[in-house]
Amino acid sequence: MKTSKLYLFILPAMILGSCQMKSKSNNNQQDTTAVDGAAKGTFAYDLNFLRGKDSIIVLKNNEGIGQVIVSPEYQAKVFTSTADGLKGKSFGWVNYKAFATKGADLHMNGYGGEDRLWLGPEGSKFSLFFKPGTSMVFDKWHTPAAIDKESWKLEASSDKEALLSKNTKMLNYAGTELNIKLERNVRILENADIAQILGIALDTTVKAVAFSTINSIYNVGTNVWDKQSGAPCLWSLDMFTPSPATTIVVPYEEKTTGQVATTDYFGQIPPDRVKFGNGILYFKADGKSRGKLGVPPNRVKKFAGSYDATNQVLTLITYDFDIKATYLNQEWKTTKDPFIGDAVNAYNDGPLENGTQMGPFYEIESVSPAAFLKPNEKLTHKHCVFHFTGNKEALNKIALKTLGVSIKAIQSAF
Repeated sequence: MKTSKLYLFILPAMILGSCQMKSKSNNNQQDTTAVDGAAKGTFAYDLNFLRGKDSIIVLKNNEGIGQVIVSPEYQAKVFTSTADGLKGKSFGWVNYKAFATKGADLHMNGYGGEDRLWLGPEGSKFSLFFKPGTSMVFDKWHTPAAIDKESWKLEASSDKEALLSKNTKMLNYAGTELNIKLERNVRILENADIAQILGIALDTTVKAVAFSTINSIYNVGTNVWDKQSGAPCLWSLDMFTPSPATTIVVPYEEKTTGQVATTDYFGQIPPDRVKFGNGILYFKADGKSRGKLGVPPNRVKKFAGSYDATNQVLTLITYDFDIKATYLNQEWKTTKDPFIGDAVNAYNDGPLENGTQMGPFYEIESVSPAAFLKPNEKLTHKHCVFHFTGNKEALNKIALKTLGVSIKAIQSAF
């Protein structure tokens, strides 16, 4: 069985935390309370809003000011987080208007979420989003219910982590029925964990919040998932609120062959919105022009991120990847090789041709290799999100250490 390589440390604290998790019936989150009249954009506002929609789980770090909201009802999403308690900025994008819509959307129920789990491939001859024999156009595109509108089971939780699961069946474009079990373990990270994982030093001028998601897919059927039947993959998508001065940064490996990135998923991204050179790709993330790009596994490095100069927020993601593994093509085409795809993606939202827009938001994403699994085998993909806000000089040191580029260079990219 091929599985993605784990490039991050599995910290002892994570193992200990798992042993201390409580059953759903014993979970107690009542010590975290939102304030009345909270301003939109704050964590308190989103906490109040989401508590009206679901029995959410609130994870907190030791200081109590780093907090993360996890939702069983809404597909085990990490909806949002804060580095500064209730009054702090809410980092995840929440699509408030989607909750007010009566009835389920036929294509996708875009509730938002700072970290949500999808499955791929979206396109290709093994797509999970199109029924067999249908044309790959928007009218025929439907997100599988288990990752779109169905609730998940909360297996256990504590004030540090939550374990959720979902069993489902999916029919791919090739006509293969996949019997699937999904699991997500979401854990908030302490400042000591952040420093260890990123190899940085945190000082008092910076506030931080971070969490890890360990995502697993099991083959619980009787058939092998292979290149003949098709195989799914795990897909972590992070949705954030843009500003006019937000730039996505994706470091890439220069000492290899092939294109740096696919930049025409939804039509070619204009050259004034994406540029790359010297091992750094920049992508303008202002939520004003729809575009998506992808970086292949032989080009990927262990970090990607963004910098919001308006709000002085540095965001990082890190993830499992394996340059020798098979990644799946996500494009809405059946003519391309289905087993050549990207390991990291980025998306900037913008108006559609008819002028409507779901966001604005932007995304940074990581994808697992194909889950070529025999019955009762599993594949696991780890994805971590980090936010830092505070002193610009301190943020610059973190950016240089992880992304290999200065805050000044990011700000001047466009």
